[in-house]
Amino acid sequence: MDHGAVAPTRWQLFLGMQQVALSSFGGGLSAWSERIVVEERQWMSQEEFITGLTVARLFPGPNQINMAVYIGSRFHGLTGAIAALSGILLLPFSLLMLLGLGYFYLHETLAVDRLLAGVITASAGMALSMGFKIAGAYNRDPVALLLAACSFIAMDVFHVRLVPLVLVAGPLAMAWYWPRGDQR
Repeated sequence: MDHGAVAPTRWQLFLGMQQVALSSFGGGLSAWSERIVVEERQWMSQEEFITGLTVARLFPGPNQINMAVYIGSRFHGLTGAIAALSGILLLPFSLLMLLGLGYFYLHETLAVDRLLAGVITASAGMALSMGFKIAGAYNRDPVALLLAACSFIAMDVFHVRLVPLVLVAGPLAMAWYWPRGDQR
């Protein structure tokens, strides 16, 4: 914690991650996570959050699950990671099971189909919102912008799959940004 914030308790981590999970029905977890962790609760600075999000995206699995583990472990090690992970998974998992059961019986209903179409649209908007929010942090970093543009072009124009792209771009980015004494 470089910006002087008070470390959250394990219970606060649990509740904060639960708030993240329940705020983003249909998607947009990154945007809600940033809003709650950085803006509302001020547990991390914007730069610390982006660093954590980058680390979370490098590991396999859902980004926000990895991010919850990152945030929890940053403040309280293993017990903090468990608290944050429980917060982001417990209630949403239970709700998902209930929704899955309901969908099993109601999936052919037109109203359910329209509801899901609306949720997908909101999710896309939240993902775009997060992209625009963190883009400002990269405006002063031409290498990050170049890597992002090359990745986008590789996937969209040349239809390069995600795994090969990560296997090439990931090591290049890590080599470029690896701390080198007092230089970075």
